[in-house]
Amino acid sequence: MHRSAADMTDLEARSLGRVLREGLAGLNAAQVARCLVAVAALLLVLVTLDPFPDLRNPDAATVVSGRMALAYVAWGLLAAVAVLFVVGSDAPALKTLVTPLHLCLVGWLLINIVLSEAPGVSMQRFVLLVSMTSLAVLLPLLPPTQRSFNLCLGAAALVLLALCYLGVVLAPHYSIHTALDIGEPQLAGDWRGSFGHKNVASPVMTILVYVGIYLCAVGSFVMGPAIAALAGVFLIFTGGKTSSVLCLAIYALASLVYVTPSLWPKRIICFVPLIVMNLLTVGSVLSPALGAMTRLLPLDPTFTGRSAIWEFALAAVAEKPIIGHGYAAFWDDVTARQTAQGAEWATSAAHSHNSYLDLAVTIGLPGLLLVILIFVLAPLCNFQSAQTHNRSSALAKLFLTVWLFGLYYGATETFLLERQNPIWFMFALSVAGLHFMARFQCVAQAGPKP
Repeated sequence: MHRSAADMTDLEARSLGRVLREGLAGLNAAQVARCLVAVAALLLVLVTLDPFPDLRNPDAATVVSGRMALAYVAWGLLAAVAVLFVVGSDAPALKTLVTPLHLCLVGWLLINIVLSEAPGVSMQRFVLLVSMTSLAVLLPLLPPTQRSFNLCLGAAALVLLALCYLGVVLAPHYSIHTALDIGEPQLAGDWRGSFGHKNVASPVMTILVYVGIYLCAVGSFVMGPAIAALAGVFLIFTGGKTSSVLCLAIYALASLVYVTPSLWPKRIICFVPLIVMNLLTVGSVLSPALGAMTRLLPLDPTFTGRSAIWEFALAAVAEKPIIGHGYAAFWDDVTARQTAQGAEWATSAAHSHNSYLDLAVTIGLPGLLLVILIFVLAPLCNFQSAQTHNRSSALAKLFLTVWLFGLYYGATETFLLERQNPIWFMFALSVAGLHFMARFQCVAQAGPKP
């Protein structure tokens, strides 16, 4: 998708197959290979190497973990191939990634791993994070034109949606939560598709709704509405309340940001509600006054008793506020840790249900600050720059919307810097897309064949 204005307005009312043939017709073998790597990366993160896990099997987690070696190989190979493709043709874009802030974050993570409570675990998981994040960052550069980027994105979305719906129809026990599930039988009836949990399926479907809306905006009047409608219906049946509420709210927020001309009003629109959301959730266990305010609200900001988990996580931050407990190393063995009487169940949690708090626990407050500077503050400045230079406004809005969704979703769930998490992949892709669009123009059409 390199650098130019949008080019999909002459498409559709034609079949997807014809569109794909036309999109690939002007590409040479190397360009087709770049598109295939992009689609493979999207499918690897969205479908995974272990789709439709059987949650009725008590050994399901063991089966999945036993395939981690294959995941490392797949992500590593794809990342290496992606680097080989872009290092020659996109060197100027790659050089813009070498910034003091980015180097500081990588350096801090390496220091954190060395000082981790479980250095081996942290390093192992960091390797997978690097492979996955590298692919997400390079993916906007892989397709040679914006049109081919659109086709790659749409094709991957349709494959995932087809698999999810086929699973619901043909294998409901593997794609819908049941009362026989070992972990959470109370979720019976909620759709999860090819994913292992409805809380993964629902945010992915939200992002696919945004993808469908974007494709409609650039002229894809068959593929775009199909993706948006199919993903929207699936989102409803997942029963994911947070994602369902955020879906339209974040799109409205992004649209408001899009029509706001100046940067500071954009910051107020984006970040003030986010700060309030975090104050009403995690902040409510820190401040008695905030806690009293949240109890007056007509809804439960603690999302069914997560305050005990937040208190437990905040205590962990207080233990090691600077260096943290180690990247991705804290929640594996927390059952032995002490907690307040009556809140012992918090030690069975898999994460802190807040991305920002979780980073403070694992990589410390300096690491959290670096993540905020790079992934929270910088993308909005990049969007402003891309908008000022009128660079592919529809695509910039897609990246803005996915980024905003990630920021707000992170206030209730953990995904930032999380290996093999599809939300992190799409979030990092959007942040990288805004970074490149602030500095380069997108290519609309492929050049003549050599």
